[in-house]
Amino acid sequence: MKKFFLSKIAFAILLVLIVFIIGVVGFKFYSGYSWIDAIYMTVITISTVGYAEVEPLNQAEKIFTSFLIICSIFILGYAITAISEYILSRNNIGNIKYKKVKKEIDNLENHVIVCGYGRNGKQATQKLQDYKENFVVIDNGEEALERLSEQGLLYISGNAIDDDVLIEAGLKRASTLICALPSDADNLFIVLSARQLMPSLKIISRATEETSYQKLKLAGADNVIMPDKIGGDHMASLVVVPDLVEFLDNLSVSGDEDSINVEQISFEKICPDGKEHTIEEIDLRKLTGCSIIGYKEPNGHYIVNPEPSLRLREGSKLILIGRPNQIESLKQQYNV
Repeated sequence: MKKFFLSKIAFAILLVLIVFIIGVVGFKFYSGYSWIDAIYMTVITISTVGYAEVEPLNQAEKIFTSFLIICSIFILGYAITAISEYILSRNNIGNIKYKKVKKEIDNLENHVIVCGYGRNGKQATQKLQDYKENFVVIDNGEEALERLSEQGLLYISGNAIDDDVLIEAGLKRASTLICALPSDADNLFIVLSARQLMPSLKIISRATEETSYQKLKLAGADNVIMPDKIGGDHMASLVVVPDLVEFLDNLSVSGDEDSINVEQISFEKICPDGKEHTIEEIDLRKLTGCSIIGYKEPNGHYIVNPEPSLRLREGSKLILIGRPNQIESLKQQYNV
């Protein structure tokens, strides 16, 4: 719609320029005026201001001027209409979109709030889209908001350090908050505010400086990610243990059904009746072909390569690895 109106405005400006050039050339070569007088006559004729002519017009010049005035009236009218439509439609479309987005956000439950739509925020939203998670982005940059609107994503225009903006994004109904702003100070402030407003909220924050890591943890962040440190470690690992790193890189968790190799599943999915079973008893390897590589206890402690005799507890999770078709079988079997 925006491109449509912009094309109309461009066409209207082109028509005005054509009429202006015709007028200048006509008065210069047809009436013998100087360039300055020709431009002056064209301007007062197109704008219909009614100033006196440079020189009295003969019959032929009056016909040319009348033709120029009539064309100018229609073309300028068209240009004004196109510009007015663009301004009004932009406001109206913006209001309609905002109301629609606001209504959808108000209906969300257990969604994710992403603060900042920079490089890290964009990557986070792509992953959430892959897993079909509901999310709302908070940003105040015009370029970022335009991209979000074009992609049809839910967003709030504002500064995430403002409590009212967080609440407008549905903080009190959200399950997770991701702080992906470039400033550690802003992320710290958001973590403090969000933890006070929602003590049970899961908070994940980005950090640039190592000194910010502990501060964010103390402020209430459950997880603190340092992208620069992770990138450096990864590059160094490609030198030290390249085959291992390349293998791990191939363990996709993108959410793409054709490439996913690692998945997690909760106790509630495996044991819907609530009865606790051992890994050997549920026999996921036989049912789906997936192998269990990790177990997360209810208290958050992880066990790598758990024993078959390990009894699954309520609130725990299993980490599994398998080929894409095996992961798909797991999803269908347990409705993951």
